[in-house]
Amino acid sequence: MSDRKNRLAPATIAAQANHHIDPETGAVVPALDTSTTFARGAGYALLGDYEYARDTNPTTTMAEKVLAEISSAPAALLFNSGMSAITAVFETLRTGQHVVAPEIMYHGAKVWLRRLAELRGVEVSFFDQTENGALARALRPGRTAIVWIESPTNPTWDVIDIHAAATAAHAVGAILAVDCTVAPPCTTDAITLGADIVFHSATKYLGGHSDLTAGALVTANEDDRWDEIARVRTLTGGIISPFDAWLLVRGIRTLFVRYERASENAMRIARHFDSHPAIERVLYPGLESHPRHAVAKSQMTGGYGGMLSLLIRGDAAAGRRVSASVKVFIPATSLGGVESLIEHRKSIEGPDSLVPENLLRLSIGIESADDLIADLEQAVAFLQ
Repeated sequence: MSDRKNRLAPATIAAQANHHIDPETGAVVPALDTSTTFARGAGYALLGDYEYARDTNPTTTMAEKVLAEISSAPAALLFNSGMSAITAVFETLRTGQHVVAPEIMYHGAKVWLRRLAELRGVEVSFFDQTENGALARALRPGRTAIVWIESPTNPTWDVIDIHAAATAAHAVGAILAVDCTVAPPCTTDAITLGADIVFHSATKYLGGHSDLTAGALVTANEDDRWDEIARVRTLTGGIISPFDAWLLVRGIRTLFVRYERASENAMRIARHFDSHPAIERVLYPGLESHPRHAVAKSQMTGGYGGMLSLLIRGDAAAGRRVSASVKVFIPATSLGGVESLIEHRKSIEGPDSLVPENLLRLSIGIESADDLIADLEQAVAFLQ
């Protein structure tokens, strides 16, 4: 089977859930195992590889193997939320160590980094992700332990060169962790580009149906840090539930086709509203006018995704009015589902956010692009 899998494309591996066929029943859909404890036999030895579900579970293991296989990685770990996965990585830091991260990034992760700086004696530097060389200048040889980046960044969709970031991080003895939530394995092979750890909010594109909450980490090396992350997951009880792991596999099986459709829809919407009288600017890495389009094209080989933002010609109140005026889009937080969402991001992140007050974040789903364009047109009509 390993030789066969080595010849298969990741899209095939995902669709067939790592060619999972139940040897006893022939079932082609992976089974759900909800057991929390596992029996012992003679000499009190475990009958199999599992002891207690806070460590792991057969369904969780199966989901992790599928994710690792499509990510060009030796191993993956699944958590009960994206924040559980993020905090497990940063729990490996020691007092006095240094972290580098972009100024614009997922709000929850940034809040957690600030908390570490305030309460745990971890030093954090935020760099301007739009400025060439800013990441390298923020590094401190011998002290920087983790470089954490997103590409594209949420919600401005700036693009960071993953290979260049890995080279810079490794030169000072740090690891590179990449948040690929909006650029999953169907489009970005971050491990091959040099990432040491890849993070996904699996609630989003990997799950894809807005019906599970999960986080995922994928590693390039099963080293001491990876073992510590796994131990943190066990000690904190941060493991994903078996049912959510089963739902996640179901989502991964359609990941490639969902992402392709969302990318096509987003590109149509981005081009339609580029130079629109009601829109100051469209933020989307797939547009040739994007300042890092060339980098995006080189590392997002399966499409630019369904995430884009509109800077409207108006203030925060106008942004909230637009997001409340849609009829097809759903005004809600989150992203990566089959349904299209819109939100006024500044209202979600609060007054300390660096996000422009006129920014509307769109998560484009798999509906008719014509319907989505028409809905946005009627919602922004009052701005013209």
